[in-house]
Amino acid sequence: MEAVIGYSSMATNVEVTRNGTENPLGLLRRFTKRVQGSGVLPRIRGIRYYERTLSHYKNKMKTLESIKHREEVARDVKLGKINPDLPRGRGKR
Repeated sequence: MEAVIGYSSMATNVEVTRNGTENPLGLLRRFTKRVQGSGVLPRIRGIRYYERTLSHYKNKMKTLESIKHREEVARDVKLGKINPDLPRGRGKR
């Protein structure tokens, strides 16, 4: 009886075949070590949490929005709607 555990991702192939009387746990442990050694996991995690950089237009719109918000806050402080001495933000969490 032959057990083969394999993982294929693009050009990375990790394959482990069962030796004679090797139990399944040993086979799995050997496979895990081989996967860790091949560097598959860091690459997959890098792809998983990758965020695209914002385009020039999106950055510009975000900046304009924050400038507008800052002006509104300054106006409200001047009108007395907001107390400038109190801390602003999300408050207690």
